[in-house]
Amino acid sequence: MTRENVPSDYANSVIYEIQKAFWDERGNGARFRLTTVGREYFADRCLSRIHGESVAEIVKGIGKALAEEGITTGLSHEEEDRLVRLKIPGCRHQSVERRFIAAGAEPLMCVPANLVVLAVEAVLKRPAEIAEIKVGEEGCEVTLVLFEPRPDL
Repeated sequence: MTRENVPSDYANSVIYEIQKAFWDERGNGARFRLTTVGREYFADRCLSRIHGESVAEIVKGIGKALAEEGITTGLSHEEEDRLVRLKIPGCRHQSVERRFIAAGAEPLMCVPANLVVLAVEAVLKRPAEIAEIKVGEEGCEVTLVLFEPRPDL
């Protein structure tokens, strides 16, 4: 077996167990410690695909990278003031979020959303965070909050 063909159910089981261990240790505080998961993937595979300085260009570039690698079937968004609502259909990690919900907890992490947050911070120089992760029949919907740029000191 090579790294390229690790079964999704195995990988998602490991991801769930790691997140659960973190949840057992930190509770909801674990969510705020998992926001940078995906940083290396973002730097290696996503950043070069972003060809503009807007949320739309960020979502387009990351969505293309994720779809090409079979991680999601797409990525779309809606913007309203400081909120960005991501729609993430066909995510290979959705079973992890569903297991958290089945256990009575809110999902802690969404890697595709983390990648968008990392891009907003890198490209737009604006802090951002995940406010909510909802899991539906057609995929996940994640709400991000974008804050005003930090002053350069």
